[in-house]
Amino acid sequence: PFGELAGPHGEQSGLAVSALVEHVSRTRRVGLVLVRLGAHSVGIARGGVIEVSSTDRHLVHGRNKAGGQSQQRFARRREGQARRSLESAADDAARVLLPERERLDAVILGGDGKALDALRADPRLRELLAAAEPGVLDVAEPRRSVLDDAAVRAISVEVEIHDPAP
Repeated sequence: PFGELAGPHGEQSGLAVSALVEHVSRTRRVGLVLVRLGAHSVGIARGGVIEVSSTDRHLVHGRNKAGGQSQQRFARRREGQARRSLESAADDAARVLLPERERLDAVILGGDGKALDALRADPRLRELLAAAEPGVLDVAEPRRSVLDDAAVRAISVEVEIHDPAP
């Protein structure tokens, strides 16, 4: 029955979609924060195209299963690497997004929950990230190409149509 719709955007009696089409067609400017331990990508996109961004990677060693002092030393080194990686992500997010926060329609997060929690703890970002959209994009290691893809996904709309007839 949906293939028989007449008029612009399928308008017919009892079905008005022009307002929906107009709403989802509006160009939006969104901030994106993608972070995983060891990498981050932050940017601002308008209409799904990145305007400004910052992407970086940091060495963070995996966990060591050996025991004794060597393991403790390795764990301390890994904690320091992780801390520096997350501090760099917070610095880039603050530098790129905070000056533009009043001109953003939304902030979209992606990546690892623990890494995002660490960013939320940064006093500079607390308010900005608290206002972010509730969903978190599932992303691979944050790189510029992943940020480009996330910019498109952030403004994508999924429409589900249910036929009211049984």
